[in-house]
Amino acid sequence: MDEQSARLEVDGRPVSVQPTRYIVVNKPRGPISTVVDRRGRRTVLDLLPKGEERLYPAGRLDADTEGLLLITNDGELTYRLTHPRYAVEKEYQAEVRGHLTGRDIERLEAGMMLPEGDTGPAKVRMLKEGDGKSLVEITVHAGRKRMIRRMLQAVGHPVLALRRTRIGPLGLGSLRPGEWRPLSQQEVALLKAAVASETAPDSGAA
Repeated sequence: MDEQSARLEVDGRPVSVQPTRYIVVNKPRGPISTVVDRRGRRTVLDLLPKGEERLYPAGRLDADTEGLLLITNDGELTYRLTHPRYAVEKEYQAEVRGHLTGRDIERLEAGMMLPEGDTGPAKVRMLKEGDGKSLVEITVHAGRKRMIRRMLQAVGHPVLALRRTRIGPLGLGSLRPGEWRPLSQQEVALLKAAVASETAPDSGAA
């Protein structure tokens, strides 16, 4: 079959087939993680050049949270990256008020029960302490609304700044806030390999 001349039809009508695109964005504070906003607020898609493809954020970051966000039109990959049964790690760096104790870290690592369900266990690593603040790295699988902020608030350390640095094998690299780049074929392959099979039970999070 000649791929250049082939076309897809439904009920005799031609249907355009969009190429699959994968873009990583270092989301700054401010834009919201949606396609359009009825209130006219800036969205993450406003960070990208205007194109014909219909792209969507693969998951969400709060308006006041920075960091790695994947934007794509691959619905299957988006589903697998965001569903907890595939246990894809999401890594964050949080600057918090106060200094975390060993007990605080134990509580975070054990997981917490929120009104909508369990956060699941976390990996916690202290990066820096001083001037009444701490910089902590937290890795989780679930993606409940404002979960990292709520977990840290629960142990008495309100978040001052929050940034997502990794999703599975995909990291921010040298991207500065507001910058973006297309993923390489190797990065796409690594992401798909990371979600190739279910590795954790469904915890009910979306």
